[in-house]
Amino acid sequence: MASPAHRFGRAAPAPGTPRQHYGVTLAVLALAGVAFALLQSLVAPALPEIQHDLHTSESAVTWVLTAYLLSASVATPLLGRLGDIHGKERVLVGVLVVLGVGTLMSALATSLPTLIAGRVVQGIGGGIFPLAFGIIRDEFPRERVAGGIGLMSAILGIGGGAGIVLAGVIVQHLSYHWLFWFPLVAVAVAAVAAALFVPESPVKAPARISWGAAALLSSGLAALLLAVSQASNWGWGSGRTLGLAAAGLVLLAVWVRAELASPQPLVDMRVMRLRGVWTTNLAGFLLGFGMFSSFILVPQLVELPTSTGFGFGASVTGAGLFLLPSTVTMLLVGPMAGRLEHRFGSKPPLVAGSAFAAAAFALLALAHGSRADIYIASGLLGIGIGLAFAAMANLIVVAVPPDQTGVATGMNTIMRSIGGALGTQVIASILTANVVAATGLPAEHAFTVAFWLAAAALAVGVVAALAIPGRASGDRARAPEPAGQEA
Repeated sequence: MASPAHRFGRAAPAPGTPRQHYGVTLAVLALAGVAFALLQSLVAPALPEIQHDLHTSESAVTWVLTAYLLSASVATPLLGRLGDIHGKERVLVGVLVVLGVGTLMSALATSLPTLIAGRVVQGIGGGIFPLAFGIIRDEFPRERVAGGIGLMSAILGIGGGAGIVLAGVIVQHLSYHWLFWFPLVAVAVAAVAAALFVPESPVKAPARISWGAAALLSSGLAALLLAVSQASNWGWGSGRTLGLAAAGLVLLAVWVRAELASPQPLVDMRVMRLRGVWTTNLAGFLLGFGMFSSFILVPQLVELPTSTGFGFGASVTGAGLFLLPSTVTMLLVGPMAGRLEHRFGSKPPLVAGSAFAAAAFALLALAHGSRADIYIASGLLGIGIGLAFAAMANLIVVAVPPDQTGVATGMNTIMRSIGGALGTQVIASILTANVVAATGLPAEHAFTVAFWLAAAALAVGVVAALAIPGRASGDRARAPEPAGQEA
């Protein structure tokens, strides 16, 4: 077990051991995080262009997103655990190299199968965030841990929003290949910098990976996410959707049972049962639902022609600009996480963030007739996501032992991904089911229903956040509970 000093930040290294300044480490981790987050969302607005260039169908091109989501969801908790066992810096460098290979494959792809294969390899990059959270916890001075984790968490949202904003500009003036060439430069620089400047973390948990448990977790997640991501194509009540979802849930139940019986589990279920962990994961699921819903709803709404009476006739590039306030406010709020955590703890920012995000969707449901309405709601959503994402990672890090940081934060990331996958497909189904016969375009009522649904999901997220055990703030913060203790 690691020493108590590791619970909140840097432990004293062995005499004569050089340690890189935490500011340089944070810069390298941030660059790696930005590259991955951009790759997560850049392709979404460009799917029609990719479909046209590769001469494929609308349903087939969605695999460019689905394959990436499945790969990232399977790899993230596993890589977080490998980092806890073998060393986070070493695993991080390997992840960045693999991410670079996948990005290069995608940049060079001239056929859909090759592009999908590249996206599968890119998904391995999902391990960047749990590894980064663990490195920050191990390396940073105690008073800098919350701010560093907050910034990294905000980057996941900032990069996602920036990807939507930049995609239209890149595709309009270059080609979809450049959606991968630009991030590839950042990935390459981050890989070299990580190898040179990020020190190996002193906290490790020597153990053996149960590959049987990893296979059960991977298969269960893959089946469940595949069912959700394809539900709008197959139908929510179809045999394929229900069968895959049921199979995924059964596999995950078997995995939980196997982990409880294992002397060296991949994921310590005692930790996952802690109230501070499962409530944070539930909030993450609902926030993922809301954030990814906005990536679908706002661009689709503003791109509708003005002849509909409620659309804005925006281009793909113009549609991205409607989400720019969200990206800017996330960028401003994320770095504030450290000061907020020091003064209030991480629970109040999560509650406030969920409430801001819910208010943004409620505003859109009530008023979306002017550009100002969209800009204000977008800004509120950015504040909410920025506060909430930063708080969630800090809550997980404080609640679990140091040797479980990687896998625990990885599971929280997965919950956000599952929520995002469910959100996008539910929203797509609502828009598809409510079209105007004369135009074939979604009716205004469909957007109103979808906005209210997202607001309701985030309102439940507020309740989940309120259920998280409170703790003292700043220097009075208590140490994490033992892994076996339930709140």
